[in-house]
Amino acid sequence: MNRQFFAGKKVLIMGLGRFGGGVDAAKFTAKAGAKVTVTDLASREQLSDSIKQLEEFSDIEFHLGSHNPMDFEQADIIIANPAVPGDNEFLELARRRKKFVTSQINIFFQFCPSQIIGITGANGKSTTAALSAHLLKSAGRDKVWLSGNIGNEPLLTRLDQIAPDDLVVLELSSFQIEQLAQIQKAPTVALLTNLTPNHLDRYGTFENYCAAKEGIFKFQKLDDKFPAVSIFNAEDKVSAEWFAKYKRDAGRICIAFSTDDISEQIRVCFPLPGRVNLSNLAAAMAVTRYFGIADDQFKNSLPQFRALHHRLELVAEINGVCWYNDSKATTPESAIAALEAFEPPTIVIAGGYDKNIAFNEFGKTIAEKAKTAVLMGQTAEKIASAIKACPQNQSRIEIVDSLADAVQLANKVAESGDVVLLSPACASYDMFDNFQQRGQEFCRLVQKISS
Repeated sequence: MNRQFFAGKKVLIMGLGRFGGGVDAAKFTAKAGAKVTVTDLASREQLSDSIKQLEEFSDIEFHLGSHNPMDFEQADIIIANPAVPGDNEFLELARRRKKFVTSQINIFFQFCPSQIIGITGANGKSTTAALSAHLLKSAGRDKVWLSGNIGNEPLLTRLDQIAPDDLVVLELSSFQIEQLAQIQKAPTVALLTNLTPNHLDRYGTFENYCAAKEGIFKFQKLDDKFPAVSIFNAEDKVSAEWFAKYKRDAGRICIAFSTDDISEQIRVCFPLPGRVNLSNLAAAMAVTRYFGIADDQFKNSLPQFRALHHRLELVAEINGVCWYNDSKATTPESAIAALEAFEPPTIVIAGGYDKNIAFNEFGKTIAEKAKTAVLMGQTAEKIASAIKACPQNQSRIEIVDSLADAVQLANKVAESGDVVLLSPACASYDMFDNFQQRGQEFCRLVQKISS
């Protein structure tokens, strides 16, 4: 496949996304000479920010508010957003009509001239990807590109700038790995941070979720001369099991990392709090060590690394109270790790969209670590029940209707020396478009208190 493949073709972008997930593919194919149509269930008003990014392409048509079967029958190529399940009825219709169904990530893997480092996991993958890129750059790698399922970084529209000797670091979601499995592609260097139950509303079982993630290793190209590199977390149960499974393969280098790999010299230079971030650092160091980079080569730049937005991000210190935005914590496990990063007293704001996940361990951690739990969203009662089920619980439990109410209540009960932590343990879709919007609103509310 080359770019001429798209010239003159009718391309349908399925899912522009309120956060611009389809913008990159629309720009790429329009520049390649395709006749582009965008279809999305959301309205023009809801997609206004994404549509604005495509203003220069006056020929792009937008069919919004619903999907029309005719669009899928008339298109030559359908590019599906990662959030669209592979068995979606409209994609199935397109396949029956012998249409070419692909995705942004699939096109990137087919065109990218350089080595790809793919990072996935239930938690920590964004920080690990960003940290890997930071360490590689600081150690002297001239061109390191960071993209994938991290923020809104472009993929396809960067292809012209990527040279064969560059390195591309991608955060990959389970949805993107599923799409790559359709063409049996995977990154040359693949890393798994950890695996805990997530997206069970889509996968049904933890086993199905793991199977989707495993594609990052399963479809690596094995070659004795140019071996695939598979990196696993020795401190995570599933990851350690996969290390034992895959290390037997010829044509594959298997590496296991743990927090024990980090020297005290490096630990004291690392600015992010909590054991979870030490695990992310150990993962990133496994990448740098594979590329022959000694720890001393990035030691001086390590203190400059800052938490990504919405990931244990210090928003403000107000009257001795530290406010942290961890809106990206969309699973109980990631929220547990956030709580464990701080010494009590902690006030935790949690709750959100119900992904059919249990909160027993999260409730136990709140009971042990938090003096107050301010709960909101669809899962508020479930989390409250999990906290109350702990015999030693002394946490005050408050259920509120909105994030604004949660911040107001937290501010009321917080005292100097406290930490107020937004770590929802849930997705945001019951109250917000995405975790970014939730985190931005939290920051706005905190800054309002500050002013």
